[in-house]
Amino acid sequence: MEQSLDTRTVTLTKTFCNHLAATTYESLTPAAVRECKRGILDWLGCALAGSPHPEIDITLETLKLNGGRPVATVIGRGLKLGLLEAPIANGQMGHLLDYDDTHMGGVVLHASSPILAALFALSEYLDEVRGPSNPVTGREFMLAYAVGFEAGVRVGRTAPGHHDGGWHLTGTLGTIAAGAACAKLLGLNGQQLTYTLAIAATQAAGMQQNRGTMCKSLHAGKAASNGLLAALLASKGFDGTQEIVEGNKGFGRIYSNRCEPEKLVEGLGGPWVIETNGHKPYACGVLLHPLIDAMVEMKKRHPVDPAQIEAIELRVHPLVLSITGVSEPSTGLQSKFSWKHSAAVAYVDGNAGIPQYTDEKAVDPVIASLRGKVSAVEDAALGKDEAFAVMRVSGRTFEVHVPHASGTAANPMTDEAMRSKFVANAGIMDRAVAQEIVSLMDWFESENVGRLVGASSA
Repeated sequence: MEQSLDTRTVTLTKTFCNHLAATTYESLTPAAVRECKRGILDWLGCALAGSPHPEIDITLETLKLNGGRPVATVIGRGLKLGLLEAPIANGQMGHLLDYDDTHMGGVVLHASSPILAALFALSEYLDEVRGPSNPVTGREFMLAYAVGFEAGVRVGRTAPGHHDGGWHLTGTLGTIAAGAACAKLLGLNGQQLTYTLAIAATQAAGMQQNRGTMCKSLHAGKAASNGLLAALLASKGFDGTQEIVEGNKGFGRIYSNRCEPEKLVEGLGGPWVIETNGHKPYACGVLLHPLIDAMVEMKKRHPVDPAQIEAIELRVHPLVLSITGVSEPSTGLQSKFSWKHSAAVAYVDGNAGIPQYTDEKAVDPVIASLRGKVSAVEDAALGKDEAFAVMRVSGRTFEVHVPHASGTAANPMTDEAMRSKFVANAGIMDRAVAQEIVSLMDWFESENVGRLVGASSA
């Protein structure tokens, strides 16, 4: 394998990393700043909602065996773990309910869980190192968040067959995103950032086979921890290849059957990737959202007893059937990857939030009966955020078309809806504290990150 280890060599990866290293808070557009604030608030809510679940108990009891110096807060748990352990727990709880944000601009990626879990831990550590007179600011934090987002999505675009190979992008690309974000918060230069990407990418992992199990959310936590480790190593002189994206044995070529390395820098310096982030109104895989919107709207327009429904026929993007094809889920986690369950529960309950994806709902006889009446066909001409639904009742036919699912870049959640989602997800804390966090985010650029961490640790 031919490659140059000469740091004077110009590579595509280094060109990209030099650009990221040179960015400043002033280079963030107002749209990017707004999306940073929305993303942080949304992810914190998802982590708080996920924090009480028994899966997190297992993770925490295991992580405590490592005995790392407790320096980083575990959200919603009132305890601290080691610098590399806390991100595992926080990243997992942020992704556990599949309620966290999803970017769909050519790459379907839950970027915030790995990025923010890593950044919150690193911020606490830096506050300790830098002292009370120089705390990590909201401006620094948001810039690092946006840089991580840029790295994760752009590297993903260079490997268009990556998802088709069975990789879970939140685990793989999330590791790269978290690494770049932490490198930026550490103030690393372009060469160090190049090494960070190399160290992060060589740890990238996560398999789609584990959908519907505890492992899926663990991918996000491990991505956060591995990305942070990559940045810390690079900051101390640890090296790696300078061509981790485009190299003959680099990420784009071994993680994908197609490689388009030029996509890494295409349009660089234009709008920030985070500007087109999407947020979930429903607690399940984002590809299910169009059909859920359709069934919720169907219930509003044509409410009937589910027993009277003869058939529900869906027309959806092909990925819906290949990714969410669990026909008879037996657990809440499995039901998040069932288009049959999602269509049925959305009609019966008129919603698809956290209560609609519990173990109890997965085996509810009314929903199970309606699941048996739901069918679907794939249509490659449809967008990933589009769906048609037809319901047949007593010889009558009703149809709903959703051109763009709610929460996507083309049909975003309003700020008010985002705030309401956060307050609902933050039910484990005092409502006044939740409202304080909402208000704090309005002026986050003028705040210290430590205040946000403190408010979220209850």
